[in-house]
Amino acid sequence: MVRLTPEVIEAASQYLNPIGQYELCLRDLKIPVVENLGATLNQFDTIDFTNNDIRKLDGFPFLPKIKTLYFANNRIARIAENLQEYIPNLDTLMLLNNTLQELTDIDPLATIPKLTHVSFARNPIAMLKDYRLYVIHKLPNLRTLDFNRITQKEREAARKLYKSKSAEKAKKKEKGANTFVPGGELAKQQQQQAPRMTKKDADAIKKAIMEAKSIEEVERLKAMLQAGQMPNSNEQKQHQNGHK
Repeated sequence: MVRLTPEVIEAASQYLNPIGQYELCLRDLKIPVVENLGATLNQFDTIDFTNNDIRKLDGFPFLPKIKTLYFANNRIARIAENLQEYIPNLDTLMLLNNTLQELTDIDPLATIPKLTHVSFARNPIAMLKDYRLYVIHKLPNLRTLDFNRITQKEREAARKLYKSKSAEKAKKKEKGANTFVPGGELAKQQQQQAPRMTKKDADAIKKAIMEAKSIEEVERLKAMLQAGQMPNSNEQKQHQNGHK
């Protein structure tokens, strides 16, 4: 593996690519981490990290000139939050053949306002149900996904699918909030009313456990000790009467 040092960056190929962008080529170096890109002095429109060993998309300084990033054939499984603060003008992101597992792994990209072309082809997420609709829903400014133009029909399908899912989720949440739990309110009140246990109280319960006459009483006292709950006055009287 090669660490991405300022010296490596300075020695890398730099050229005007076919679409007129000034590009820095960092391919095939087995770089494990994105770092030290401040050494580029924000001169490049495109940086090519293809065929490295990068596992997380992060490590960028403020690079407002960057428009295109190539990260094909790495091992990227995570995407950092708040990338818009460092690469706000990113337009194209190629993440082909990485290891993104869940659809929600791409969510941090939603904050990059100018992102219009992405590819997650040959990632595990590309095999998941509703993959394309989820990406379109989460990144509404996209024009192409996996080199295919996003159609108006797909946008409408994504909007309809995730609108219904949001409504269903809200309905379940509301139903759960209104679900009656037998004895729930009483237990809550008892918990709120239960006195705090001091060390003296804990020692008293431990002593009561040693003097208990039945397994049931031992288990009840142990549970109270673990919960930090003191017996109420009636329970204390019953315990005292049981030992007279």
